[in-house]
Amino acid sequence: MRTSKITAAVGIALLLMIGAIHFATARDSFGDATYKGILFVANGVGSLIAAFGVARGVRTWGWGLGLLIAVSAFVGYALSRTVGLPMLPAEPDKWFEPMGIASFAAEGALSLLVAWVLTHKVEARQQHSI
Repeated sequence: MRTSKITAAVGIALLLMIGAIHFATARDSFGDATYKGILFVANGVGSLIAAFGVARGVRTWGWGLGLLIAVSAFVGYALSRTVGLPMLPAEPDKWFEPMGIASFAAEGALSLLVAWVLTHKVEARQQHSI
């Protein structure tokens, strides 16, 4: 089952944005805690892999991995600003950092898009009828 090219392109763009932001901020994250930097790099690599899966039209692991990455980063962002992360105190004054806001928005948008893609099979039926 494949999604439309426009839907896939939007998903890929959001995944690449999420990955790029995490790659760009990984160095600072290593300064906070080594595990945080590793998670940021893993997010970037995972985003690239998920984007490849979406580009190949793989609904299950392409979109599924994208959702896992987006939701995990979304939750990590919220936790880091509210209760803190292991070995790191909460940073309530960092809610509105530009890179954080951009990533938070992309993760939220991707989560909604993936939920729509995985629950709507209309495009797949239309393709089979051609």
